[in-house]
Amino acid sequence: MSTTQNIIRKRIRFTGTVQGVGFRYRATYAANGCGVTGWVRNEWDGSVLMEAQGTEQQINQVLKLINMGSYIYIDKLEYEEISVEENALGFHIR
Repeated sequence: MSTTQNIIRKRIRFTGTVQGVGFRYRATYAANGCGVTGWVRNEWDGSVLMEAQGTEQQINQVLKLINMGSYIYIDKLEYEEISVEENALGFHIR
């Protein structure tokens, strides 16, 4: 990515009805469509954890697309900005 100063990485935890409803697949589809790299996984406590890397606008678009999913109900979203991973490729389910 040529404009690395605009690239950020966020670790985002979603709680609510987020497991068993296609959340990870929707997140992967949205991220790949928006050019965001990273990963998503279910956590033991029923939450979903995602790391997303791209521009602020790309990441926000991914969040909007996830939230539009049927059966997905996000009660709470916590995020923190973390270090960008150099040479990150694709978005996948862990």
